[in-house]
Amino acid sequence: MQLPLNIVAHGSESLQQQITQQIRCLIHDGRLAPGTRMPATRELASDLGVSRNTVIGAFQRLIAEGCLESREPVGTFVAQRIIVDRVAPPVVTGQATPPFTSAARQDTGMHRPQPRLRPPQHWQPHHVARPHAGQVGLDFWVGRPDARLFPLRSWGMLLARALHSQPHQLCEYGDPQGMLALREAIASHIGATRGIATDAGRVLITNGIQEGLSLLAQLLIAPGVEVAVENPCYMGASRVFAAHGGVLAGVPVDDQGMRTDALPRKAALAYVTPSHQYPLGGTLPLERREALLAWARNCGAYVLEDDYDSDFFYDRAPLLALKSLDHHDQVVYLGTFSKTLGAGLRIGYMVLPHSLCQAAVNAKAMLNNSQSWLEQAALAAFMAEGGYEHHVRRLRRLYADRRDHLRTALGQWLPDWQVQGAGSGMHLVARVPPNAAPIHELERAAHAQGVGIYGVERGNGQLLNVAADHPWRRIVLLGYASLDEPQISDALLRLRQVFPHS
Repeated sequence: MQLPLNIVAHGSESLQQQITQQIRCLIHDGRLAPGTRMPATRELASDLGVSRNTVIGAFQRLIAEGCLESREPVGTFVAQRIIVDRVAPPVVTGQATPPFTSAARQDTGMHRPQPRLRPPQHWQPHHVARPHAGQVGLDFWVGRPDARLFPLRSWGMLLARALHSQPHQLCEYGDPQGMLALREAIASHIGATRGIATDAGRVLITNGIQEGLSLLAQLLIAPGVEVAVENPCYMGASRVFAAHGGVLAGVPVDDQGMRTDALPRKAALAYVTPSHQYPLGGTLPLERREALLAWARNCGAYVLEDDYDSDFFYDRAPLLALKSLDHHDQVVYLGTFSKTLGAGLRIGYMVLPHSLCQAAVNAKAMLNNSQSWLEQAALAAFMAEGGYEHHVRRLRRLYADRRDHLRTALGQWLPDWQVQGAGSGMHLVARVPPNAAPIHELERAAHAQGVGIYGVERGNGQLLNVAADHPWRRIVLLGYASLDEPQISDALLRLRQVFPHS
């Protein structure tokens, strides 16, 4: 796993002291549960950009304190008998309705009209299927993992084991909130990797992030309610908000994500992708995260944190999730397994504020009687037994190599294409030069060469009130996860033939 540690190179404390103290806090707060396997010292040192000896020294101090224990030759683990003071998520009491109803609506006197949804003829459906599936052999489609890397053997064994040990579950309806074992595994995973202090009672299993967004829109949005979204943003979110009557307030994005200084004065909701802004790729820095949370507190708004591909940080340790900084219980954290295992699995999850838990579970129960039991059981075991961690570590290493190869190849064969947003995730952004053809023409020319490339809108991004000549319309999204290095080279050589002077 990647631990979310924030190490300052020239701070008042030594690097070893910083690592020791931050891991100690993660353990004592219950974010790293007893028995959790720690990352290898070599990998953690690489993530943090420090020497391995520095990490070894920190581990040795924590072992001496009784926080960690070494089990040679297996590895280092959080001590089983450590006494943790688990940080309980804040509980908002005396509030039967979401916070925004008292804060955002008082000034306007707006009441919830009926019906809540716009007529179907005004909806814009959102389909995430690859537009060139089966048409091009080299497809830079965004957010698609490499199916060749799926752990078929392990997954097949887990499915068979679940079927043989609990066949009666096939004939039972499950908990609409999701299987308890899976919710517990998720709570443990995001505690360690994203710094989120939660428990299984706050976790709701969904049919991917999109269903989570739809459930939240049902609960929080009525016609006329203002929703702050990144501009550009993920189309699947903007369309579901608009379908429920939300008024989208686009907040500009730069190379560090949402510009929090441009947030609207008041809104009921803010939707953000802070770890890897979709589609431009920036990572929201700590000061902006704190500003966003302060804004939400002042507005009485909820913040929806879409952490769609946060398992892939390459050049440094990941920042803590926005939810981990949420001391007023106003952030909804949305995660998915679509990027690590595959979208066909259809398992995502939400970590909910106390005020939304029961309402969200009830709304989920109105849709279906839980996700498929078999896949939940297999995934719960995969996570609890360490297989998922091993799989993600392997993907991270391979995807980092593919990203590096793509950046090098772009610099060699298309040097005028400026790269950004490559520090994390599964895609990078290339800005084409001003003299290049419009993006839709580039897409068509590449398609004729058997290569799939995508502008912002073709790649599931939404541009709000952006002029035809805006720089965001001169961007190509290149998803590299599903292509190996020879395929990337082949694709760029074909693009070079099409755009020799771009």
